Amino acid sequence: QVHLAESGGGLVQPGGSLKLSCAATGFIFRINIMAWYRQAPGKQRELVARISGGGVADYADFVKGRFTISRDNSKYSSYLQMNSLEPEDTAVYYCFMNLAPDPREDQHWGQGTQVTVSS
Repeated sequence: QVHLAESGGGLVQPGGSLKLSCAATGFIFRINIMAWYRQAPGKQRELVARISGGGVADYADFVKGRFTISRDNSKYSSYLQMNSLEPEDTAVYYCFMNLAPDPREDQHWGQGTQVTVSS
C-alpha cells in the first residue's frame, strides 16, 4: 500500500508564498510522474504542475512564473513552491504520483491540503 502525505498548506495574504510538500511511503520501486492538482469550490480538479522522472517540469498557464515544482527521488517526495499568491489560487491542493512507466497506471493521490489566499 502506497500512501501520500501532503503538508505546508495554510492561510497566506495576497502576494505571499507557501511551499507544499508531498512524501510517499510504502512499497515503492520507482516513481514516474509527480504532480500537483488543485480544486476550488464548485470547480473541477485541475493540473497545476507536473514533473517527469527525468526532472522535466511543465506548468498550467495560470501559475507559470509563480510556482515551481521539484522532486527528491531519494525521499520519494515532491514540492511545490508557490510565490506571488493570488486569491484565485485558493483551493485544496492534491499531490499525485504514478509508479508505473505508463502514466495512466498505478496512480496515487494524497488527501489534499487547503491553501487560502486572503487579506
